[in-house]
Amino acid sequence: MNDKIEGYDYPPRVRFEILEKELDSYRRAADFLNFDNTDVLCVQHEFGIYGGPAGSHILALLKEVRMPVVTTLHTVLRDPSPVQRKVMDELAQRSDRLVVMAIKGSQILQETYGIPASKIDVIPHGIPDIPFADAAASKSQFGVEGRPVLMTFGLLGPGKGIEYAIEALPEIVKRHPGTVYLVLGATHPNLIAREGEKYRLGLERLAADRNVKENVIFYNQFVSLEDLAEFIGATDIYLTPYLNQEQITSGTLAYVFGAGKAVVSTPYWHAQELLAEDRGILVPFRDPKAIASAVCSFLDDPARLEKTRIEAHRMGREMIWPAVADRYLESFQHARADRKTASRTAFAGWTLASRPYDLPPLRLDHILRMSDSTGIFQHAIFNVPNFSEGYCTDDNARAFILSCLLGELVGESHTENLDRLSTSYLAFLAAAFQPNTGRFRNFMSHGRLWLEEAGSEDSHARAIWALGFGAARSRNEGHRRLCVKLLEPALAAVESFSSPRAWAFALLGIHEFFRDTPTDDHIGAIRTLLTDRLIRIWNEASTPQWPWFETSATYDNSRLSQALIGSGRWMNHPEALRIGLESLHWLASIQRTQEGNFRPIGSQGFYIQGGTRAHFDQQPVEAQAMVSACLEAYKATLEPFWQTEARRAFEWFLGRNDLGLALYDSTTGGCGDGLHEDRVNENQGAESTLAFHLALSEMNQSQHLVALPPQATP
Repeated sequence: MNDKIEGYDYPPRVRFEILEKELDSYRRAADFLNFDNTDVLCVQHEFGIYGGPAGSHILALLKEVRMPVVTTLHTVLRDPSPVQRKVMDELAQRSDRLVVMAIKGSQILQETYGIPASKIDVIPHGIPDIPFADAAASKSQFGVEGRPVLMTFGLLGPGKGIEYAIEALPEIVKRHPGTVYLVLGATHPNLIAREGEKYRLGLERLAADRNVKENVIFYNQFVSLEDLAEFIGATDIYLTPYLNQEQITSGTLAYVFGAGKAVVSTPYWHAQELLAEDRGILVPFRDPKAIASAVCSFLDDPARLEKTRIEAHRMGREMIWPAVADRYLESFQHARADRKTASRTAFAGWTLASRPYDLPPLRLDHILRMSDSTGIFQHAIFNVPNFSEGYCTDDNARAFILSCLLGELVGESHTENLDRLSTSYLAFLAAAFQPNTGRFRNFMSHGRLWLEEAGSEDSHARAIWALGFGAARSRNEGHRRLCVKLLEPALAAVESFSSPRAWAFALLGIHEFFRDTPTDDHIGAIRTLLTDRLIRIWNEASTPQWPWFETSATYDNSRLSQALIGSGRWMNHPEALRIGLESLHWLASIQRTQEGNFRPIGSQGFYIQGGTRAHFDQQPVEAQAMVSACLEAYKATLEPFWQTEARRAFEWFLGRNDLGLALYDSTTGGCGDGLHEDRVNENQGAESTLAFHLALSEMNQSQHLVALPPQATP
């Protein structure tokens, strides 16, 4: 698994590499395994290893492999989120056997996920065979001979609870003055990327504040297995003051326990099981006094310390790699014996109907070309930015949403560009907002001069949509906080708006905001108000022959339906869901040609009730809005019809339209500004290019779509 485009320097036995965020990479891995007639696929599963929501990209591989699958679960959640639950259910369904490393894991699989015990193997975490030895023999090489040594090792992060061990040190040192606490391991790379060495530096300051600087050693490096064995050898007592009770596996705990070391630990699940029957000491979470008391009880009583070590080492013989390997071989053989289908022919089931939908590769060239440090330009002449028409809030809001979406989808190779782009787009939105009026301005000249005091209601609401999206889904903490800071004052103006589309755009932003913020009474009240307004105009305007919100269908039509579907899902509002689905179904029916192509309502006259609908000019934003709304409808209903409609709308960009001409230009990464009666508009402006890339991103997410059940929030 590679989390960066250049990969790593693997040994020759590694024959295939998977890019974490690239969905197609998982499918290519499945093809490789199938062609190779692999006997068994062993998957090591942790939610953070694989790309997609809750690591769902791995499902793309499992859907296509033809051999038995044995999956080892490093995390088993008793209270998973809806996305995690959906991934786990499908993972279990597509695995012939599941391996957990603790009895507690097996219990949770049965009780929470309904998996039969006959499908589960409990195999302990493997450890190297470290001989039982006196710690004194290893201490001299580290210059700590004659001193009690405590140790914690592994990737550092706040969940390790090391601060509580440091808080315990003054009492320990008071009774055993020479005690040394060794914290071995580098800070977790994800934490480094977010906040640098803030956690480690905080621990160092804490040690200084508690006057134990001379008793704490930080060794900020990854160490080889050989070096780790030396460090373990010098340890008297191992500390795991972890803060998460639901940790089902700890490799560090297994290593040290199996080497015959006394352990003082908080009662997370793996520790409860491993240290039962006096094989160690369990202490409450976040309790420095209890840690100090437990450590001193070992140091005060060498006989007890030795007895605990002997029992741990004895039990650890069941965990050494040769013993664990034998257990895995038994599981693999069991999986092969259980598999009913004998054939593993690589081409079996490779019809077009059974293969995943092929999507164009991501190409950000034109997005980069259209963007500068101020934001994204509105228009282009062919594929060249048109400086003279400057920037607008509408497009920078769309661009910021795209940058957040891509942050969930793409790998390390695009991170630098995305960070730079998303910062520019959000900075534009922040500059556009006027706190004194509570409104966003819209148009800015190339010379960075605002061209009006307040933008349209629609542009204001699109900015709100972007802020709600960023508050919940940006990878950048500063971006999320700025979005939240701007959102509430910007929402105040929406209550006086009269544009139904502005209501819908604002609702979409609020729905996104509530993904990450479960309660906010004021914003929740605005969501209820806007939902009620859309329902009211529906009740006033719709008829059996014209099931729509107004007497005309104009632009961004499906956003009205999408907003109400979202209200139905997340507010537990059946009427909103019914209206959203009914109106979207009607839109789908009138925007489909006899040949089955998507034909959006044209902007040359739109569609007036009782009149003739305009067929041209067809706008990319209409196709993108239809993709979004149909995917939202699928998540709400799980009806395959909506996936088909989303694909139909997306293919409009690629040439499945009235003229049979592609609007998306794969050579530039841009998209034509519209489909005229006789040609594609060759100018590749921001709105149209962003529409394509937003639709592509949403379609990519739908390839591993994890449909969530309706869920009420305030």
